[in-house]
Amino acid sequence: MLASVVDEDERWAAIEDAPFNPRTGARQWTPDGAKRVVGQRVDRPVTVDEKVQAVADLTRDDEVAAQVATDLLKRPAVTEHVTPAERVRVVTELTRDDTVAQQVTTDLLRRPAIARTAMRDDTTRMLVNRAQFDNSAETRDRIRERTPAVRAIEHTIEYVDLVGSCHSFVATLGRLVPQLRGQEFTEDERETVRRQIGRVRAAADWLEGAFDNGEFTLDEQLIQLLKGEE
Repeated sequence: MLASVVDEDERWAAIEDAPFNPRTGARQWTPDGAKRVVGQRVDRPVTVDEKVQAVADLTRDDEVAAQVATDLLKRPAVTEHVTPAERVRVVTELTRDDTVAQQVTTDLLRRPAIARTAMRDDTTRMLVNRAQFDNSAETRDRIRERTPAVRAIEHTIEYVDLVGSCHSFVATLGRLVPQLRGQEFTEDERETVRRQIGRVRAAADWLEGAFDNGEFTLDEQLIQLLKGEE
């Protein structure tokens, strides 16, 4: 800066106009003061910006940065100044590893207030229920592998349930339909019943076909029909 001043009087005036030293509270020339004037990094940072820059320079190494971040996050007074959005971003980054995410999730769901709030979200509740179903299926598969007799027992139970469901449906219709004699129905009500009959017919056709050809899986179109989406 001083070298760019051509006029000698102006140069001396610039020299006499010493910068303010935040460390001593006086106006004086120091090596750091001169660096501040020309926009260079100082050796002994004083202001917040200078300290932040110094920390950034010292933590360019990932290992050093990780240790510093760990130590800082252990200080409650420091974390209080971190915005909620930044906290979420940090947690997201730290839980990209599946093992870490699993442990963190387990620990969080052990806190009743958090578990209640999380389960109010429809997507979260659906995923948790799905996970429980998958875990149960894996457990059943392991038991079946270790104890073949279990599958025979399940077969008997499932067969009895299936026959019982068909019998219950027919018995229910046999009880309800005669009671409808003399009642009047709107066209909307009739259409609703027709749609339900269509679902029943599709389910019955699927069951019959499954026993005829041994294919017991649901395709996407049938799933939508049984759910009433078509």
